Amino acid sequence: MGFGIREGRRQARENLSSTEGGECGRCGGSATSSNIPGYLQCVKCGYEWKDPEAETTDRGPRDSISRDSERIEEFKREMASGQGLAGVLGVHDGLDSAQKESLTRLQDKWMSGMQGQYNAAEEERKPLMIAFDEEDNLLETQVGSIHLSDNVFDGGEEIRVEYPGRGTEFFVINEDDALGWKRGRTLIETARNIASIINRSSTLVHAFAEGTSVNLELRDVQLDADSLVIYVDDPGGKNMTVEKLGVILDPSEVQLYEDYHRVVGIALADGIITPSEDQMLWAMRQNLGISDADHVRIILDLFGDSAVKECPDCGINVPLYGEYNAWWCEGCQVWV
Repeated sequence: MGFGIREGRRQARENLSSTEGGECGRCGGSATSSNIPGYLQCVKCGYEWKDPEAETTDRGPRDSISRDSERIEEFKREMASGQGLAGVLGVHDGLDSAQKESLTRLQDKWMSGMQGQYNAAEEERKPLMIAFDEEDNLLETQVGSIHLSDNVFDGGEEIRVEYPGRGTEFFVINEDDALGWKRGRTLIETARNIASIINRSSTLVHAFAEGTSVNLELRDVQLDADSLVIYVDDPGGKNMTVEKLGVILDPSEVQLYEDYHRVVGIALADGIITPSEDQMLWAMRQNLGISDADHVRIILDLFGDSAVKECPDCGINVPLYGEYNAWWCEGCQVWV
């Protein structure tokens, strides 16, 4: 035991003793670049020292308490410059009068004397949706979610994002397609892939992955959340479901007449049945055994005869003829 301790001390002394001709001031070992910019590291003992030949570069002020104080003061100066909270956040465009008034009230109510460490002028900005209730509380801006339950796909899975008058965006499982997404190694990675392709290509929504779900927000504040349609065509085993307003819009999950009644209310909240909504409601009727006449009767009970349907051929909103339990497109001369 004693010999082992003495031998260890001897080796440590040799390792730390200086050797002529070496670069390390501690043990004389050779130098290599350190992970710290502008420093060298000994390959033998790991000692690090400043590289005398390193070029001095100005990397700007380092983060510190004083730097944080400077940022706070800069933020206050921006607020005092007349830009207001909307200007500092970079959301001048796309706000309606009600949102501007709410933002002003929020600024007056909470920003006076504000202390904090975040400088919005320096941080990277991302799309921001702002909505307030009558008491100026921030409202949820998420309009729907796609939940993934299994990472084994059969092929042919398709996600549609649709808006009346603006068309339908198709996202399919096909990594060779410009609008295709691919299955990741895990369900979470697949959700990220789907969110990425939607963000890159959609003109209607922003998408972000949260665990095994893909959450969607409207890209344009002028769009109506009630009119946005999210539809999943998932042949074979069920891997994906859509949620909107807290309701899972899955034809196979609708078990009761009351469930269908509720889904119709969500689908027609804007008074328009889009092609994807029409397909979803048809699949639910097949699952529940609801006739077209009962379907029209539910719509008449909820919305009267003002509910229109978007013609899948020409895109025109066409009127309902209750006596025929269908919608007629005059331009295409077809029932839809």
